[in-house]
Amino acid sequence: MERIRMDKDLISLADLAPDEIQGLLDQAVDLKAEWQHGGNEPLLAGKVLGMIFQKPSLRTRVSFEMAMHHLGGDAMYLSPDEIGLGKRESVADVARVLSRYVDGIMARVFAHSHVVELARYSRVPVINGLSDFSHPCQALADLFTIYEKKGRLKGLTLAYVGDANNVLNSLLFGGSKLGMRVVSVNPPGYTPKPEVLEMARRFAAESGGSVEVSNDPHAAVRGADVIYTDVWTSMGQEAEREQRLKVFPPYQVNARLVSEAKPDVIVMHCLPAHRGEEITDEVADGPHSVIFDQAENRMHAQKAVLASLMGQR
Repeated sequence: MERIRMDKDLISLADLAPDEIQGLLDQAVDLKAEWQHGGNEPLLAGKVLGMIFQKPSLRTRVSFEMAMHHLGGDAMYLSPDEIGLGKRESVADVARVLSRYVDGIMARVFAHSHVVELARYSRVPVINGLSDFSHPCQALADLFTIYEKKGRLKGLTLAYVGDANNVLNSLLFGGSKLGMRVVSVNPPGYTPKPEVLEMARRFAAESGGSVEVSNDPHAAVRGADVIYTDVWTSMGQEAEREQRLKVFPPYQVNARLVSEAKPDVIVMHCLPAHRGEEITDEVADGPHSVIFDQAENRMHAQKAVLASLMGQR
C-alpha cells in the first residue's frame, strides 16, 4: 500500500496540498478495506500516541485509541487536570517534555494557538484533534465519507447549514482544495470570518471549485449532493445558547429541507447532535443520513494520518 508523506504535523487542512489530502483519503479507503478483511498491518508497532484533552469527546478519544490499536501501537490519554496546558505548565514545556516520551501527540484544545505552539516545540508529530479554529480530522473523515458514498468529490455541492464554526472552516479548506462547491448557509451575523472565506476562495480558484455564502437554506440546498449540519451552540458558547435558540430554527435540517435537495442527497452531522434543534430525528435516522458511517470513518481517516506522520519515524 503506497503511503503519502506529509510534513511533520497536521494542524489545518489549509496547510496541505490537494494531492496530500486526496492521498490521505485514498489511504483511508485502503486501510478501511484492509481492516474489514481481517485487520490492519502493524504499521505503528511499538509507537505511542500521547493524547492531550482540554475538551472531552467520545469520538475523538475512542477513534484515536482504536486507530492506534488497529495499527499495532498504543495511545495514552492525558486529562485536563494532568496537564493544565498553559496554566500549570507552559505549552512549550509540555511539548518539550511529552515529545521525549511519546512518538506523536494529538491535542484537543480550546485555543488554536495552543496546538500551533505544541507543534512549534515538539520533537514529534502533532495532530490537531480540535481547536476553536480548525477540526481537520473531522473534515478528513467527512470528505472520506462523501468520497466513499459518491465516488468523487470534484464538482459536488456541499451545503453546510448552521453556525460557522471550526468544522465549517475545515470543510471550506478541504472541499475548496478538492474542487467542490461549498455553500455556507448561516443566519446573518453567524457567517464565516472574512479571512477564512478569502483563503477558501483562493484554494477554490486553483482547483475549479467555488465557495458561496447564503442566508437562505431553501435556495442553498437546491442541487446539493450533501447537506451538513452541526450544533447551534458549541462547547464554550453556553452563555449564548438562549439567543442562538431564537436565531437558528429556520436553519433546522428537517424533512422539508432535505426534500428540496437532490433525490440522492446525503445528510451529515459530526455529532453529538441536539436532536430536535439543528436536525430532526426523522432526518438523523432516515434514509439520507450517513452520520454513523461518518462517525466510524473518523477512525479510518485518522489511521491514514497516523500512518503518514508516525509510520516511518
